[in-house]
Amino acid sequence: MVQKNPKIKQKIIVIYGPTSSGKSDYAVKLALEIGKDKAKIISADSRQVYKELNLLSGKVTKAEMLGVKHHMLSIVSLVNIKNADFYSASDYANSASQIVLGILESGKTPIVCGGTGFYIQALVNKLNNTSLPEVPPNKKLREKLNKLNTTELFEILKNKDAIRAKSIDSKNKVRLIRALEIIETLGMVPVQGSTLHKNKYEIEWVRLDLDNTGLKNKIEKRLAERISLGMLDEAQKVYKLIGSEKMQALGLECKYSAMFIEGEINLEELKTILPTKIWQYAKRQRTWFKKQFN
Repeated sequence: MVQKNPKIKQKIIVIYGPTSSGKSDYAVKLALEIGKDKAKIISADSRQVYKELNLLSGKVTKAEMLGVKHHMLSIVSLVNIKNADFYSASDYANSASQIVLGILESGKTPIVCGGTGFYIQALVNKLNNTSLPEVPPNKKLREKLNKLNTTELFEILKNKDAIRAKSIDSKNKVRLIRALEIIETLGMVPVQGSTLHKNKYEIEWVRLDLDNTGLKNKIEKRLAERISLGMLDEAQKVYKLIGSEKMQALGLECKYSAMFIEGEINLEELKTILPTKIWQYAKRQRTWFKKQFN
């Protein structure tokens, strides 16, 4: 066990930024600079936790890891969400916090890296013992809300919690229902960002981004590469496994791949629409990060 000076805060590095900004490559480079055996990377991505989402989530490959240990990748199967919840921020924080503490205990440096802001917030708050109260699933409420469409659910959310309504994806039925479920129990969806800077640990925040042209080009290039490597073949397997509705709640690549599979759009339309949608999402990520992490 490493002896620690209680007056000196242990260091955690958090790398965040919009999609396609180069976070994974930078995290590996930084880990190698610190020392391959002295730093470990903890992914903070809500889709890369799933074993079946590789090209669809832009998951770092073993070759790209360059021998650096990565955690919180491919840890659950989509089979588990057929009749249950998606892997939540609370689930992530519970698992990732134990990994971070273990890395610190061994005298090494944890590097948290990802673009899922709610995961990062939940993890930091968990480490600081400022986690929000657990809200268990409400089966009866879910059955009732599931009968409504996304427009109706979003209108209810706006009336109950206008702040959460501004940041949520109004077309994501799973997240809308979860938000209303939390409101039913707590009265609102709590904002976690207020606790981020009351840290027990020395947290080095590293924000990565590119200029607009650079980020657009990177998004288009990465998507073209993933399609050429078989992203749509992977999508077919996911579609057969969990169906259209749950698949479309797993991010833009999954959503538009499902639409392609169902014949709603053709391949050329997918190649045109999807980069634009990802770019719009990247801009929303930028705004969110500025509000929460600055």
